[in-house]
Amino acid sequence: MTLSILPHPSAFRPEGPPALWGGLECSVVRVGARLRDQFHETGHHERPGDLAATAALGLRTLRYPVSWERVAPHTPDDHDWAWHDARLGEMRRLGITPIVGLVHHGSGPGWTGLLDPRFPPRLAAFAGAVARRYPWVVDWTPVNEPLTTARFAGLYGHWYPHGNDEHSFLRMVAIQCQAVLLAMRAIRQVVPTARLVQTEDLGRVFATAPLQAQADYENQRRWLSLDLLLSRVGSSHPFYPRLRAAGVDEAVLDDLRTGDLAPVVLGFNHYITSERFLDHRMALHPAHTHGGNGRARYADTEAARMPMPTGQTGWLPRLREAWQRYPDTPLAVTEVHLGSTPDEQIRWLAECWQAAMALRGAGANLIAVTPWALFGAVDWCSLLTRTDGRYEPGAFHAAPGQPVRATALATAIATLAQHGQFEDAAAAVPGWWERADRIAPGLRRAQALLPVQHQLAG
Repeated sequence: MTLSILPHPSAFRPEGPPALWGGLECSVVRVGARLRDQFHETGHHERPGDLAATAALGLRTLRYPVSWERVAPHTPDDHDWAWHDARLGEMRRLGITPIVGLVHHGSGPGWTGLLDPRFPPRLAAFAGAVARRYPWVVDWTPVNEPLTTARFAGLYGHWYPHGNDEHSFLRMVAIQCQAVLLAMRAIRQVVPTARLVQTEDLGRVFATAPLQAQADYENQRRWLSLDLLLSRVGSSHPFYPRLRAAGVDEAVLDDLRTGDLAPVVLGFNHYITSERFLDHRMALHPAHTHGGNGRARYADTEAARMPMPTGQTGWLPRLREAWQRYPDTPLAVTEVHLGSTPDEQIRWLAECWQAAMALRGAGANLIAVTPWALFGAVDWCSLLTRTDGRYEPGAFHAAPGQPVRATALATAIATLAQHGQFEDAAAAVPGWWERADRIAPGLRRAQALLPVQHQLAG
């Protein structure tokens, strides 16, 4: 991999490799009337030994939930702490520092929701209760990926409350960001040194020339939650009038501009499906990719499946964009996961690690990389919308009802944790997303007929 990165004028100049954190897939998501709990579906709920296995990899920081939906499922004041007490107590015994999440892709317990104006103060009340219960916790993620959650719940209709319009989406983004703000204020009343670790998906949209305006819009939209939380959404922000038109109160936007969320780390999650390609040539793509924006019809497919120029996609360009947009804020990679074979998972982690090291060498304050879904995930290939029981392993193969066993990825993670680098034969081979056979022959032939606009507005 050839890297050419110019340092930012205010470069941090870190030394050595980033820290290595870990994470377990912990989403609790309402789909219709059903609540999908990944800790139950992956079997982690019944396996306290998973934490010792995590520590054995050499991981000493772990993204881990005290889930609002699991602690207070029935009423705001009826809390069941037993399971979380045991798990966080075991983490303390093992010397693992938690980054505590409160809502992970969820909409809260059944008595609230992402369009409920009471969601922010109610989450803040819960956050204060969690901080009082575990006052030794310093790092917090009150709401995981607020913009991504709002896309899936308010724009695409996949998750509760199954909205499919921009106004619902924008209100959900604002409600979740206000909830983060109020939750951190409540936490800091108990833990004054508390740090926000705010996660969000890091993607980008590419397009054929007739769809460039849609791609530009989506590439601007992808930063909205972080811009809100970092006090960047004033009246001149391109999404300010859209937020107001959607019914977001001016007082909420003013409160989000107070700038009192620091200290904050921006955590970026990036998946092979995070980068999209919009193509008006729908006949070139399977029917399940077909959709539109109400004005134009197009196929929406993975950019990794398209004949993209070298260097346009992947970890390095996306993390570099994040650094350029938020140069003075510490960054982390908070989810690295690929649903594939152990060899391909190792290649995906290696690409992320190389990108992180390159950016640190150029001066980025990129503090950590996080292998995610250590014990796997269930049905994420359908965004939890189908109940197929499709299990994909992580560092451990831990399908429910089967013995837990380490995969080759676990060895790579342990080597990184111990040495800050690793050499693996699998990492020397290009990942499938870099090989020519990833592209259907019809797409390779058609690509020459229509140049693609690759330089998009951020």
